[in-house]
Amino acid sequence: MKLKSPAVALLSLALVAPLALLARADGEPLAGTAGPTADQASTSKQVYGLLSDSRYAYRPRALDDALSQDIFKRYLESLDGGKQYFTAADIAKFGPYKTELDDAIRSGELEPAYDIFAVYKQRVGQRVAYARTLLKQNFDFTGDQRWEYDREKAPWAANTQELDEVWKKSVMNDWLRLKLAGKKPDEIRKTLDKRYATYQRTVNELKSEDVFQTFLNSYTNAIDPHTDYFTPKTAENFNQSMSLSLEGIGAQLQRQDDVVVIREIIAGGPADVNGTLKPGDRIVAVGQGKSGAMTDVIGWRIDDVVAQIRGKKDTQVRLEYIPAESGVDGKHAQVTLTRQKIKLEEQAAKAETIELPAANGEPARRIGVIKLPAFYQDFEGRRKNPNDYTSATRDIAKLLVQFKADHVDGVVMDLRNNGGGSLDEAVELTGLFIDKGPVVQVRESGGRVTVNADRTSGVAWDGPLAVLTNRGSASASEIFAGAIQDYGRGLVIGETTFGKGTVQNLADLDRWPANETPRFGSVKLTIAQFFRVAGGSTQHKGVVPDIAFPVSVDATEYGESTYDNALPWTKIAAVPHTQYGNFAPLLPRLEALHATRVATDKEFQWWSQDVTDFRAEAAKKYVSLNEAERRAERDKQDTQRKERQAERKALGLALDPLADDAADDGLGANERDIVKDAAREKLADKRPDPLLRESAAILGDAIDVLGNDRTLSAQVLPVSTMPGRWAD
Repeated sequence: MKLKSPAVALLSLALVAPLALLARADGEPLAGTAGPTADQASTSKQVYGLLSDSRYAYRPRALDDALSQDIFKRYLESLDGGKQYFTAADIAKFGPYKTELDDAIRSGELEPAYDIFAVYKQRVGQRVAYARTLLKQNFDFTGDQRWEYDREKAPWAANTQELDEVWKKSVMNDWLRLKLAGKKPDEIRKTLDKRYATYQRTVNELKSEDVFQTFLNSYTNAIDPHTDYFTPKTAENFNQSMSLSLEGIGAQLQRQDDVVVIREIIAGGPADVNGTLKPGDRIVAVGQGKSGAMTDVIGWRIDDVVAQIRGKKDTQVRLEYIPAESGVDGKHAQVTLTRQKIKLEEQAAKAETIELPAANGEPARRIGVIKLPAFYQDFEGRRKNPNDYTSATRDIAKLLVQFKADHVDGVVMDLRNNGGGSLDEAVELTGLFIDKGPVVQVRESGGRVTVNADRTSGVAWDGPLAVLTNRGSASASEIFAGAIQDYGRGLVIGETTFGKGTVQNLADLDRWPANETPRFGSVKLTIAQFFRVAGGSTQHKGVVPDIAFPVSVDATEYGESTYDNALPWTKIAAVPHTQYGNFAPLLPRLEALHATRVATDKEFQWWSQDVTDFRAEAAKKYVSLNEAERRAERDKQDTQRKERQAERKALGLALDPLADDAADDGLGANERDIVKDAAREKLADKRPDPLLRESAAILGDAIDVLGNDRTLSAQVLPVSTMPGRWAD
């Protein structure tokens, strides 16, 4: 079984809006024709059969007129969620389709979806053309106009004149952002014209499979929030992200203008070992093997370029590129690389140690931190060699061995923004911290409950433990945090988690020989629901921390509870499990120590103030188009950053490496310097993290209090059952 981040549920929309350029069943472009392929018609029928059958889907829904209307609404939202393209007249013309999409999916006659898309594509062209004409004029930024950027609940524009007004304010905001960043009018015109033209080009590059994936996801997401359809290409990317590995050259790529540029060279990969390529180099052509013809890839979509570069291990690929220092018209060079299996290191578990100084008569403490962005596992690698494969649990076990050698006093598992991953990994990782026992209960559609347990005796870490969570911690993260909390094995600190308590499995729609290209893709469908060993579900409510930090994202804005068709919270019987500890008697002491410390912790107070300011600004859902107001706010933020940096210096605190680079430069992703952005991201990892440090301090408090108060320690940690050195 596989799980994934709630953010990934939006992946298909992020990749396919906007959409265009349709194709025949054989994959060749068929210009000017907006229609489905034969394979897509077959796929649609297969997906319908899967999701309407209670043997497979946890909560099947009849594909009828009621669901058709829901699909219709979601399809429009996926194409034009901001209501900036369609008018009310367009929506009225689409009206008959509201109750026809169910028939279209069942029969595979998908023309209604492509008819709607054809209008969308036309409207995108009209809107972009209008936006570019606006750039010929000058704007007045002295009035009281504002850009209402959150249009989700706005009515559809009555006519094109209303849309013109919406787009005018949008363009004004784009212009003002660049003006505040110090750009001159001619430079602003050039930048924005290029930006809007790029958006139009993106529309014209996308393919029939993108239209199909977006439409079919309007159906799958109507079943439940975490059921998704993946095209063969998207399914491959998903599987690679789960395994943290792919076979390629070891370089991160990004598109800029018409060219794919190297963003970062991955340490240890073929490109790094070869030493020829470097960040900023522009790839202009790709050839297969030592002598295959070079294919010009200028103007290609980035995923198509990546597909050319990826390949089987030990095969060769030739790249023609323009060195970064040569400029866009520089002399071309060529390099041959042998593909190898690459581990995507940026998603792997990483460790660090936080030194807590001696205070209040207590000794200095060393707290080990493990940051885990995802519960990854190389499923294929495990099948081939169960003794050697990429795995979050295996990686963390090695880090814990090092922590023991370094004599750390406690460990914090940092699961912030960890959206999940492999169920097996959640169970096995929990097993590193508990002796044998149940970890999570899984209830299938028929009502049968299976208990997934750690069946390996012993623990990898028997010392003090804390789990740091936030609203972005979901799925497998909630299984792990919930089990640690139910066992009383460690403290949960931070924010209430996402609340995703359902199980997904990836169903392959293809049945093809090993040497044939997949045609139909995969469906990630909900097949069961999670329950904690104590009986409660993680669904909707999430895992509530023992020690709570200020809420950075409200439950009404992000999380399972925001989905209109999410499964409700429920409860089943608990399963017998060891109660290693009961931290309830300890929490008041920890809360008091935490409150006293953060009251004078500048970084924590600044973070808390930034959260308050951000939430207040986000609640407005608009920005002013008055230059004086925006400039005053920008200057206030710049001054605040400088004052904080100066105070850091005065107090001897670690400096913020991005303090002088935090202002909004008004540029879009396609306009920024790729190499500088990559360097900026690396610096971001070195920024002060008051939440992580405070979590380590809370764990240190627990160790100190339990070590000094034997009566409290006996209440919290029954000596006969608690593994570890909490009270040593």
